[in-house]
Amino acid sequence: MDIEAYYRKYGPMVLRRCRYLLNSEEKAVDAMQDTFVSLIRNRHKLKNTYPSSLLFRIATNICINMLRRERMAERKLRDEPVFTDVFSVEDNFENRDLVLKIFSSEKQSTAEIATLLFIDGMTLEEAAREVGLSVSGVRKRIACLKNRIREFTEVLK
Repeated sequence: MDIEAYYRKYGPMVLRRCRYLLNSEEKAVDAMQDTFVSLIRNRHKLKNTYPSSLLFRIATNICINMLRRERMAERKLRDEPVFTDVFSVEDNFENRDLVLKIFSSEKQSTAEIATLLFIDGMTLEEAAREVGLSVSGVRKRIACLKNRIREFTEVLK
């Protein structure tokens, strides 16, 4: 696998993809470089077939991760508490215990959906695509989860 040849041949394609997703020249260049760094790091695991598809997928994943990190940083700057409309238990240990109790009887994918929506800031459509459910399925899971949270918090009052 000749990384330098790939960089010359596919670098412009990767950069276009990163520009499109990130809407920033500076971030796009960083993402393009990260794409080829990832290729270098994993070259022993990769096959030489369909390099353009591989690079396109790596670049897309890197850009999506960059956007997620930005959204998470923005959310932290705004200091938005999660589930503010549902409960406001002050002690962190109580919060942790409450969250563990709530999710103990839920499917693993429900916890993943909640993380994607409330922590990563994804839309319903994005979260549905990520977990392989329909948008209505995600809505139902979140509605059930919020009801469970209300039930637990009413018991605490």
